[in-house]
Amino acid sequence: MRKFSRTLLLCFSMLLIGWSSASMAVNKSNTVGKNSDTTTAVEENKTVKTADLEDLQQQLNEIKQQVSAASKDSQLSALNNQAAELANKADEYTTILLPNLAQIKTQLEVVGPAPEPGALDESAEVSKKRNSLNNEKAKIEKNLDYAQTLKSNAANLSKQIIELRRNALKTQLALDAGSILSSRFWSPIFSPLPEDQLKFDDFWQQLKDTWSAAWESDVFWGSLSLALLSIAIWLCSRRLMENVLVWISARVFPDGRLRRSFLACAMVVGTVVTIYGGANLMYLVFARNYQLTPLMQGFVDALLGLTIFSALIVGLGRALLSIQRPSWRLMHLPDPLAHALRRYPAAMAILLMLFGTIEQMNSVVGSSVSTAIFGNGIASLLIGLLLGSATLRVNKARKKLRAQDETVESRSTIVGLIYLSATVVSVVILLALMIGYIPLARFLTYEVVWFSIVLSCLYLTTKLTGDLCESLFSEHHASGKWIKQAFNLDGRYLEQASILFSAIGRTILVLLAIIALFNGTYGSTTPMTIVDKVIEIMGSDSLGKINIVPANLMNAVICLVVGLYILRTARRWLNTKFLPKTAMDSGMRMSLVTLFSNIGYVLVILVTLSVLGIEWNKLAWIVSALSVGIGFGLQEIVKNFISGLILLTERPVKVGDLVSISGVEGDIRRINVRATEIQLSDKSTVIVPNSQLISQNVRNVTMGNAQGVATIPLIFPLDIDPEQVRDILLEAYTQHESIQDMPAPSVSFSQLTPDGITLSVTGYVSSPRIVSRTKSDLLFDILKRLRVAGVQLSSPQNLVVQNLPAEIAANYTDNAKKDDA
Repeated sequence: MRKFSRTLLLCFSMLLIGWSSASMAVNKSNTVGKNSDTTTAVEENKTVKTADLEDLQQQLNEIKQQVSAASKDSQLSALNNQAAELANKADEYTTILLPNLAQIKTQLEVVGPAPEPGALDESAEVSKKRNSLNNEKAKIEKNLDYAQTLKSNAANLSKQIIELRRNALKTQLALDAGSILSSRFWSPIFSPLPEDQLKFDDFWQQLKDTWSAAWESDVFWGSLSLALLSIAIWLCSRRLMENVLVWISARVFPDGRLRRSFLACAMVVGTVVTIYGGANLMYLVFARNYQLTPLMQGFVDALLGLTIFSALIVGLGRALLSIQRPSWRLMHLPDPLAHALRRYPAAMAILLMLFGTIEQMNSVVGSSVSTAIFGNGIASLLIGLLLGSATLRVNKARKKLRAQDETVESRSTIVGLIYLSATVVSVVILLALMIGYIPLARFLTYEVVWFSIVLSCLYLTTKLTGDLCESLFSEHHASGKWIKQAFNLDGRYLEQASILFSAIGRTILVLLAIIALFNGTYGSTTPMTIVDKVIEIMGSDSLGKINIVPANLMNAVICLVVGLYILRTARRWLNTKFLPKTAMDSGMRMSLVTLFSNIGYVLVILVTLSVLGIEWNKLAWIVSALSVGIGFGLQEIVKNFISGLILLTERPVKVGDLVSISGVEGDIRRINVRATEIQLSDKSTVIVPNSQLISQNVRNVTMGNAQGVATIPLIFPLDIDPEQVRDILLEAYTQHESIQDMPAPSVSFSQLTPDGITLSVTGYVSSPRIVSRTKSDLLFDILKRLRVAGVQLSSPQNLVVQNLPAEIAANYTDNAKKDDA
């Protein structure tokens, strides 16, 4: 922080010296030129007619109309030149009228006032001369006021045009403002415009007056005390604050990740508070006993806002890199990489503070567009170089680690995207500056800074939210034990609450981050601005009134991609983290995940259409066309879709059930929007339309946790002992591990025929899916037991006829041949 303050002070000093010297030099030349022009005009002693002033007024009105219709920077630049020329012409007329007015006043003094009543009468010629001079004086004064009004209006119009051009620099990204290698870009330094010098002279004079008033003798010691206290806060309080935060993290919070995430977030907040607090004390040095001018007040307010953002960048860098305490680092970042990046956050903050101050200075004084372009170009150049240098330094540090045979973790997808984006953006910024697209470079510069701030804050806050919920509902911590005892909850409910509240908190943070990314910008957005935008979005009726414009297309695409990513993440979280902690079976979980996905896709599409700008009241023709299509070609698709929703809500069958339909029997593996996947016993899959599961008879073998029945019918000879066989069969069933005790196995006497005795043994198993395996095991065991007991199964009877007569045998042979034929 000490280096940060010294560097910032040095940069401001150099800036003040450069601008002051240029201002003094050009101001002298302007004064000499202006005096010579005035002398020439007086010597010529021209006259100004009312018609000339009315002609200027007409030109001014035409310029105003053209400004309202202008859309290109070249048009605004030409109109600004016309307004400036008009203001100069009005000033020239004023310069002509002032000597004429002075001459008339001198002549009136020579003629003298009108005689008082009772005095000697004056001649008619003198009275006529006085009246003529008074009329001429009134006419000149009227024209003079007219000319001064025209000059003021033209100057204000020129200032408004400059403001429009400066704002256009932030929105017209394809504006060719000239390459940084051209002489036009560097003209504000080597040949500044006279009007800019006048504006900056006034600004520096007000700054000097503010400085002098703060160090007058009667307030000197108070100002010195506040200044020293501010510097002490900047230099010393940070280290003391971090030590206190480490002590609080180690003593107050339980063991776990919450200590690290709390310390990281607290370091960011503490850094912002100390730097911003010191800046406010420094502000009191100049403003406590002195009323700042509106220009100075606006400039100081902008500086305080820039201080917050610069302090936030420094705090985020310290919290994420954690150079002093590597074991407390949240990110999986090797120490060499962290040390390679340690100076970049402070350097980025210094550059943004310095050039943000220059930009705010240009804004409050109303400098020309060329001066604003110069400041934006230099800022984009240095920040682009700094960003490219950071990526190269990280890559160099990783190569050095590999050369030293140290393990380097491979980049994750998100880290790889961040690295690639930083590299591409730095290259694009430099190319845009080279070819002249300075507004594009400025936009990319501030957007990459803003995205970095928002995403870094999102990372820290999501980590803190997850760790806080995990610690709060943990059974091993005092808070979790108290909640468990107070509400008499089971441990799994605490886990569910931890996951659920963590997801809710992270979802809110992600939504706030998305709103901040698309509606905020560096230097002007505050937390209250984001909150106001959220309230505006939630409370507006924009869904029914917005229109499609080309600018919304990119936002709609980004919204669709982000929505699908969030939906995919939420589905994975629901399927892998939250639902497994509940008492639901796998089928119910799969049905809920599918239903959640279907609803999520609908919501993503609706939100995307909203961002795109589609008005719902104008979709009647689309709905009509869809209804006709549904009536013809889409009937089956819609029927299967509705059937799928019925399956997911009523759940007559669910994922994991063993069903039989149309001769197909297997396990349901997935219920999709249109069809259901059934896996057969041979591991093949049958796709069944959902409408068949609703309209046809379906046998659900496992519905209601049904038990399986293992029944084996056996045929024995007539000469066996049925009671002995019954005992053998019951013993085999009872001793098998898959046969349940309740209901108990039983043996029934099914049939008594000349072929033998039919006995059926029945037992129940836990699931129909193991019936086939259980019956196979039982048959092996039963055959083994029957052989040991000497009991045989019934065999088919054969009838053998011997010693047939010849005639009967011949007839039998002929009949057999006919049957074969």
